Amino acid sequence: MTAGEDIAMRRKKLRYRAWHRGTREMDLVLGPFADAHTEHLDEAGLDRLEALMSEEDPPLLKWIMGQETPPEHIDLAFLAEVIADHHARLAK
Repeated sequence: MTAGEDIAMRRKKLRYRAWHRGTREMDLVLGPFADAHTEHLDEAGLDRLEALMSEEDPPLLKWIMGQETPPEHIDLAFLAEVIADHHARLAK
């Protein structure tokens, strides 16, 4: 497998995981984000998405909804991108 095939497979797996989280609410936040952005993310961007997706759904949903402040280890800039993407989709 070449590096290009490796990253393509990683993107495909992340898109699948984004749509199959276990809670429909998070599927509807992360799925469209992954569909729209994974092809444009480099390895570091994919790392950021993977790290965010490693979080449990209940707290992640609370952070996205602005109900709780994320802990210090969360990449706030990337979380803000996900939130902005979700709000833009809701506004359509």
